[in-house]
Amino acid sequence: MRKHRLGLIAAVTLTLSACLLSFNGRNDASAQRRAAGAQPNDALVYSVRAYGARGDGKTVDTPSVNRAIEAAAASGGGTVHFPAGTYLCFSIRLKSNVSLHLDSGATILAADPEKDRGSYDQPEPNDEWDMYQDFGHSHWQNSLIWGVGVENVSIYGPGLIDGRGLTRRSPRPRRPLQAGDTPTTLGGAQAARPVSPLGEDLPHSAMAGLGNKAISLKLSRNVALRDFSILNGGHFALLATGVDNLTIDNLKVDTNRDGFDIDSCRNVRVSNCSVNSPNDDAIVLKSSYALGFARATENVTITNCFVSGYDIGSLLDATYKRNVTQAPDKDGPTGRLKFGTESNGGFKNITISNIVFDHCRGLALETVDGGPIEDITISNVTMRDVVTAPIFLRLGARMRGPAGAPAGVLRRVQISNVVVYNADPRYASIIAGLPGHPVEDVRLSDIRILYRGGGTRAQAALEPPERETNYPEPSMFGELPAYGFFIRHARGVELSNVEVGFMSEDLRPAFHLEDVRGANFRGVAAQKTADVPTFVLKNVEDFNVRDSRPVPDTRVERAESKKF
Repeated sequence: MRKHRLGLIAAVTLTLSACLLSFNGRNDASAQRRAAGAQPNDALVYSVRAYGARGDGKTVDTPSVNRAIEAAAASGGGTVHFPAGTYLCFSIRLKSNVSLHLDSGATILAADPEKDRGSYDQPEPNDEWDMYQDFGHSHWQNSLIWGVGVENVSIYGPGLIDGRGLTRRSPRPRRPLQAGDTPTTLGGAQAARPVSPLGEDLPHSAMAGLGNKAISLKLSRNVALRDFSILNGGHFALLATGVDNLTIDNLKVDTNRDGFDIDSCRNVRVSNCSVNSPNDDAIVLKSSYALGFARATENVTITNCFVSGYDIGSLLDATYKRNVTQAPDKDGPTGRLKFGTESNGGFKNITISNIVFDHCRGLALETVDGGPIEDITISNVTMRDVVTAPIFLRLGARMRGPAGAPAGVLRRVQISNVVVYNADPRYASIIAGLPGHPVEDVRLSDIRILYRGGGTRAQAALEPPERETNYPEPSMFGELPAYGFFIRHARGVELSNVEVGFMSEDLRPAFHLEDVRGANFRGVAAQKTADVPTFVLKNVEDFNVRDSRPVPDTRVERAESKKF
């Protein structure tokens, strides 16, 4: 019996040894095929090194990288692996069912067309629709990494995408310039304006061969971006247009213009990201006409993120430097979270929570091209050293899109649990609609804003212009006659447990309301200077304030002009 058991053990051992030898043989053969550049049928990981990439930062590795992607796609999908090294590349073309993995120490470095003697893919034709948005929004293939019509793709891993060879330039739409194309701070309200440092005055032909986006995606679905970093991403570190089921998680972006531009996308999750962008917006939702039709950005969650306007590069190296000269205009660094400016399709069903702003502009919700902003919830926000309005809600009529579209709507917005310290004194928080097109049903609660102060009586007497068709920006109205909130053309506004104050004496009222119907202030506190009213009402109906200081409970049925 014992001999029989020993015989069985020996037989099993021999069988396992044979299987192991056979398995190792297959692995060796597979490795040889990969080294030869063949398409492996039994391997899910495709190293770019096996397809000829050098990773030395000097050799252009684009052909090798694209061969690896094509091989993975031809086999039904897989992961294209970038081991540690620096991969100098022009346009990398994503394919469906293929992931890019950037290992620790791996960098995809954007090549310089002049220095590295190559070019990025040409921008695809979009002449019929590119008149309605800037060049950068209207093209996708002229990018470091791009995908059009792809699905089930991801880019992940702890590596870096360095856009050193990308340009941040972007020509204006293919039509005569209009006031709404440019912020007032850059001459947008004038017949003449200064030459733009960002290439807006260049012809579209000047972009031939250049890349101006780190990652761009169009009409795609089931996309995940996780764990990597981007440095100097060009005009857009990420442009996603018409992308559904998009996940962005744990990215660190330190860039010279926009961070994330999420345009006409649905079912989007952005979480745990840090975006530093002193010269443009950090996380921005858009709904342009670049696809040739209006499409809402909707069903979006943004949570646990940080936005800032530090010096470029000082987020990734953790020095967090602040050089006040590094900004796109006199308003100071941008680096904020924003809806708009492109807003043809609008924004619906969006929730934002747990966001930190530092040394940048404030929260901006803008619709000026006919689309709606509706059903928005924003909570748990802290801001420090805000350089323009902490809260900016703007319904305008720039109408950059096909003729005949009506003005949009801005309604059902709830903002709560916000703390702001050291806000710029020139611009109060703003809720501004249009005559005949008011902002509707806005509720603000549990908000504390401390401004620097210093406002004058001359500022308190200002009557800000309407500028209905201008580019939306908090500074568009100039300095404001209130230090806390400026509310104009609104219906159904409620402020509950909101406190505003200043660090140095301010001679303006806390609240200025004009053409407002149905305003309720409950549990509001406002710091004031002697002989300066807390509220200024102009053409206001159905106004109530109660349980607030320093004013008594007051109800106003109608007031053409009232101060108290």
